[in-house]
Amino acid sequence: MKHQWPIGQIDALIVSGGDDIHPSLYGEEEMPKAQYDPMRDALEQMHIAWALEHQLPMLGICRGTQLINVSLGGSLHSDIRGRRKMTSNRGTVLPRKTAALRAKSALGQVVNASRLRINSLHHQAIDDLGENVRVVARDLDGFVQGIEPAGQGLWLGVQWHPEYLFYRTHHLRLFKWLVQQCRQTAQGA
Repeated sequence: MKHQWPIGQIDALIVSGGDDIHPSLYGEEEMPKAQYDPMRDALEQMHIAWALEHQLPMLGICRGTQLINVSLGGSLHSDIRGRRKMTSNRGTVLPRKTAALRAKSALGQVVNASRLRINSLHHQAIDDLGENVRVVARDLDGFVQGIEPAGQGLWLGVQWHPEYLFYRTHHLRLFKWLVQQCRQTAQGA
C-alpha cells in the first residue's frame, strides 16, 4: 500500500477506535457477526510502523491500542464478554469502570492518577503483549486498559475513549501530553 499524502509532514499520530481488528493479524479465526476493515488495518499498521521507526509521538485509543500491540507481535482476546466477572461489558461513553494504573508508569504520570474512572466501548482486549510493550493499567477484571513502551518509545495506549471524557482533567491530559510531545520533537529537530 502506497501513501497518498506525505506522511513525513505529520507531527503525531492518534490511532483511534473503530471496527474489530481482523483476527488473521494475530492468528485467530473470524468471529460471527463481527465487522472488520482489513484495508484500515493495513493502512494503520503502516502508519504505526512509520511512527515507531521515526519516533513520532503516538496515542492509541481503544482499537488503536489493540492494533499497536498486534503490530508489535501481540495478540487479542477476540471477545471478552463471557470472561468478565467483576464488571459489565455494556458499552457506554460514561466513566462507569475503574482502571488501576501502575505506579511510576508514564501513563500514570501523564494522567496524574493511580486510579481512574474510564468508559468502555470494546469487546476485544489485549491478550499476549507485543515486543517492547508493558501493561500499565488494568480494570477490575484484570483486562489490560493501558500500555506503553517497556523501553524506549514515545507512545501511550489506552483501552478506553478519553475523547468522550475530555471534560475530565485526567483524560484531557492525554491530549495535552501528545501536543507537548509534538512541540518537544519539533524543537529537537
